[in-house]
Amino acid sequence: MVMSMSDNIISKAQQPQGFLAQWHEDVHCVFGRDPAAHSVWEILLTYSGVHAVLMHRISHRLWKANWKLTARILASFSKMITSVDIHPAATIGRRLFIDHALGVVIGETAEIGNDVTLYHGVTLGGTTWNKEKRHPTLGNNVMVGSGAKILGAITLGNNVRVGANSVVIKDVPPCCTVVGIPGRVIQTKGTQIQNRHGIDLDHHLIPDPVGKAIACLIERIDELEALQKQAHKVLVEDSCDVCDAESICAPKKDSPVKLAARM
Repeated sequence: MVMSMSDNIISKAQQPQGFLAQWHEDVHCVFGRDPAAHSVWEILLTYSGVHAVLMHRISHRLWKANWKLTARILASFSKMITSVDIHPAATIGRRLFIDHALGVVIGETAEIGNDVTLYHGVTLGGTTWNKEKRHPTLGNNVMVGSGAKILGAITLGNNVRVGANSVVIKDVPPCCTVVGIPGRVIQTKGTQIQNRHGIDLDHHLIPDPVGKAIACLIERIDELEALQKQAHKVLVEDSCDVCDAESICAPKKDSPVKLAARM
């Protein structure tokens, strides 16, 4: 039986792991992705994104144990204090980091792989009323920029980067960069991971296709202006050769009328 890309991602993400081990990884992964973090106590006391993930670990276990109302109440309380809305049924892999955290929404059937980084304002939303898989699946090492919306039962492969404020509604192959509304692939990096920690946070290096096109147009306009100046110079030189000052100022010959008058 051939596994789909989303099945393969989640099977790798959901490796058996103890509850405290999960929490330990969720806290310590911050050091590799936020240079502002200085100590474990600072992360535990001030990082609302970490608080949201830690509380989701509890609510998710309650949900799977069929304590669904308790899980929803805990998730609602977590949303009030962290501004992060994670449905307790959402499947989240290891070492998820939500930076700045404000306004993040993760839907019920969303599935997230390992070492994923989400910035503020990210939505993993659904696009149907049917009770089925309706939220996105994110692979390992995915980075989603602030304000991005990933909608529907689509799959983003491993090492995908989503630009800020993009709206992604189609599957994205591994190792690609997606920007725009709707999102489109503008760069393929290959399988090499640039960061020694295995996480690519260089979201400021995402290419700007519109800016590149404008730069090409400006360069072309400069070339055309240079050619125009050169052509104008040649025309001026040619006109000076034809309209020589001596030929213009030379005395004119008498007309036939004047010649007849002299006779």
